This record gives sequence, C-alpha cells and structure tokens, in this order.
Amino acid sequence: MDTFFIAHGSVSMVIDETIPARSFLQSWKSDTMPETPKAILMISGHWDTDAPTVNLIDGTNDTIHDFTGFPEFFYQLKYPAPGAPHLARRVKELLDTSGFGPVEEDKARGLDHGAWVQLMLMYPEATIPVCQLSVQNGKSAEYHYNLGKALAPLRDEGVLIIGSGNVTHNLEAVGPNDGPIPKWASDFDTWLKDALLNGRYDEVNNCEKAPGMKMNHPSPDHLFPLHVALGAAGNGAKATLIHHSWTNSVISYASYRFTAAQ
Repeated sequence: MDTFFIAHGSVSMVIDETIPARSFLQSWKSDTMPETPKAILMISGHWDTDAPTVNLIDGTNDTIHDFTGFPEFFYQLKYPAPGAPHLARRVKELLDTSGFGPVEEDKARGLDHGAWVQLMLMYPEATIPVCQLSVQNGKSAEYHYNLGKALAPLRDEGVLIIGSGNVTHNLEAVGPNDGPIPKWASDFDTWLKDALLNGRYDEVNNCEKAPGMKMNHPSPDHLFPLHVALGAAGNGAKATLIHHSWTNSVISYASYRFTAAQ
C-alpha cells in the first residue's frame, strides 16, 4: 500500500459541488486507488493528545460533529464505518515497541470530521474498518515522521494509511472562495511542494524553520499528519502531488501520494 496525505476542509464539502476537491475524492476508487484496503488508519489534525492514542472500537464508529455554525442537516450526517480493534492493537504494538509508548486506548471516541468527511466521499459504503490515531502538538515534525516510520509494516498488511490535514491552515485569515491567494500562503504551499517532489525530506521534517510556517500554521496539528504519512512510506519514498486546489483564499487542498522505494 502507498500512503497518502489528503487535504480536508469544511464539512460542506459533502454536498458543495463547487469545492474542487470533492470530485477528486469521489473519483478516488476509480482514479487513485482501485484496490480495496483491509482497514484504514486515519491520522487527523482534529485529534491532539499528550501521548499517541488510538480509538479502539468494537462495533460501529460514532460520527463526531466537531464543528459549529452549520445548518442542522450537517449534524445529522452519519458515517457508520466499523471500528478496527485489531488494527488499533497492532498500531499500539508497533509504536510501543518503537519507543513511542505507552500508547493509550480510547474505547469511546468515534471519527472526527477530519476523518469521516473524506471517507464519506471516498468510500461512501462505510464498510471498511477504520481506526484513528492522534497527533501530538507538543512534539515536532521529525517526531511525527519517525512515528510514521514505526507504522510502515502496516502497508504490507493491507492497511491504508491516510494523514488528514491541510498544507495551509490559518482560519483567522480565511476569505471568499474566489478571493486572491495571499503570497504568504502560496509561497508556503510551493515551498512544501518543491521540497516533497524533490525528496528534500530533511527540510520537510524541519518545517518549524520554514518561511511562513507560523503564519500558515498557528498550530501545527493540520500539518503533522503529512509527516506521519511520509514516514510510513519508508526511507527513499517518492512523493507525488495528486490534487491541488484552494478555497477561502488561504486553504490549500494539496494532497500527496507517497510510494515506497523499490
């Protein structure tokens, strides 16, 4: 299995056909990944904990509506994917033995909108078991890359690893969808694209020093899932840009595929 960083945006993407990333996600199975994974591991920027934590769910994942200010319709949406308790225990095992433990288990938490919005478009049948893994805002990008490396064996076990976040994510600066993209956002988006596509992963893993990092990521939670996905692809992985669009002037939907070295 390749690993992926998939941009997520507003929950309105579920129905808003003007958001370009919507059609990209809807064509996922036909255009990007025709093979069906045994399970999905989602690393979402919307779950931050002090220690790595997995949601260990026997039964159906709850749908978490962790957003405000939307019409009632959106709070009725459900993505009833089965939990993946065996995957959760496997993630815990891999991370504990790699020095990232003790990994905690959350037996009540479902899927936040950083997980289910994309999956609702990618796998609308909601039949594939899903497990979530948290990020640690208090840690570094390099920490998350190494955490991802510990998860690399999952690729050979039929698990699809997806990091869910955004390349640029400053909600205080959002504007209209047809507004101009400010230079600080486009420059950071371009810097990261060039670094990934040219294999300059040391730069990516030291993104805290990148120009415009603080402006684009007042909190790094939406970028760290990229580092996990990149690390999980292993040393020498090749990055491919598989989608690129913008909304709200400052939200990049750049999404990447990471293919392991042969």
